[in-house]
Amino acid sequence: MKRVCVYCSSSAKIDRAFFEATERLARLFVEEEIEVVFGGSSLGLMGKLADVILENGGKIRGVMPTFMKELEWAHEGVTDFLFTETMNERKAAYLEGVDGVVALPGGSGTLEELLEAITLKRLGLLTKPIVILNTLDYYGPLKEMLNRCVSENFMDERHLQMWAFVDEPDEVIDALENAPEWSAEAIAFAARR
Repeated sequence: MKRVCVYCSSSAKIDRAFFEATERLARLFVEEEIEVVFGGSSLGLMGKLADVILENGGKIRGVMPTFMKELEWAHEGVTDFLFTETMNERKAAYLEGVDGVVALPGGSGTLEELLEAITLKRLGLLTKPIVILNTLDYYGPLKEMLNRCVSENFMDERHLQMWAFVDEPDEVIDALENAPEWSAEAIAFAARR
């Protein structure tokens, strides 16, 4: 693992446990010399992630649409920044050259990014590991829904290998490094026939 995309919240009004888990994970990324690509905000978990990585000498890259920069949401300490025209360009840029994807708790934006990554992986367009940090069982309902997608035959049982849910930050890197192999050939069973 050299470079990881992290999806997470920009809300500051959430349980402290989410910030603590983000801080622990950020320190692990620095220790393992893993560069992080994130949404670029100074707010919420994004801000905490960037603060801890920068304070500890790690590498982080922000990706943000220009209109968010104009709202002054960009983290001022992050020097490696890519500004895009659209949200879709942002999501595509997140995944360029990364070795894995990690989702921390977040709202609709985080959910959209995560589900798009899962969809791309289902189609064989993304073959990298996806790890979901399930702090305080935040993603329990999503896990249940994804399992239901399989049990109700909206998805193939093999699709359960596309992601890993972990409860602790200490489990994230191991889950990334030991994820089942995935290939572009997954397109062959993307549709349920």
